[in-house]
Amino acid sequence: MKHVLLLNLHQKYDGFANGNLTRDLMNEAKKFFQEHGYEVRETNIDKGYDVALELENFKWADIFFVQSPVYWMGLPWLAKKYMDEVFSGGNNTVTYTNDGRSRDDASKKYGSGGLMQYKHYMLSFTYNCPTSEFNNPEGFFEGMSVDQANVALHKTFQFCGAKPLKSYSTHDVYKSDYNIGEALLGLQRTLAENFPS
Repeated sequence: MKHVLLLNLHQKYDGFANGNLTRDLMNEAKKFFQEHGYEVRETNIDKGYDVALELENFKWADIFFVQSPVYWMGLPWLAKKYMDEVFSGGNNTVTYTNDGRSRDDASKKYGSGGLMQYKHYMLSFTYNCPTSEFNNPEGFFEGMSVDQANVALHKTFQFCGAKPLKSYSTHDVYKSDYNIGEALLGLQRTLAENFPS
């Protein structure tokens, strides 16, 4: 049986970012994985976490499903703290041994010292920013895709050897006509593409 760790990286701000959308997307992902025979564990960083237990979860997991809002063009600060503590805490045991370089072997490149080579990850984001600002040379992100705009999170997983799957994002989340049903269907489609039966 495959093991999936669902990471809820939402950080609550009362009245502005309560976490309901993140919760609904997480529930949709959990339902998908359970219906497809995966064993599921969950972490909600806003409810607190223990680094040692998280490292056990990281060791156990074959797949990481990461759901996060984007605050000020990046992860919430609590999510960055979690990533720093857990990925650093797994040095020599779960996440990485070193940066991969070797004084004795020049062919060993930076970023090749990860311990998670047989694991995969999927990123899923919620944005207030419209989709029109991505993949658009005239847009705010100057032609970057959602993945390029989140390169730091991708590279954190890749530094540890994990392989990326197709990302998902939903946009304009504060618009009065935002359609949660469409967002959930979009996530379902991306999950089905990444994890075919």
